[in-house]
Amino acid sequence: MVGFTGTARHPKALAIRLPDGRVALSQRLTTALVSVIAPRLLPQPGRAFTKTGDAYAPAGGDVVVEVVAGTTRHAVVTVGRLR
Repeated sequence: MVGFTGTARHPKALAIRLPDGRVALSQRLTTALVSVIAPRLLPQPGRAFTKTGDAYAPAGGDVVVEVVAGTTRHAVVTVGRLR
């Protein structure tokens, strides 16, 4: 995980680095995931952008998530759980 959208207290989606190096935004996070991920986010200054131009706030820390990534032309990433 390299960042998030929304606020650090209430992230809406995560910016995920895929195995091929691309960064994609996840589907909207569930309330249950927000409650466990938000306390571990370490926001970094500035803004970053995916290749498609979607903005996100960079984050540091040790947040590792398990995802399911679709294989369509546009990445569809769903966060399953925090690892």
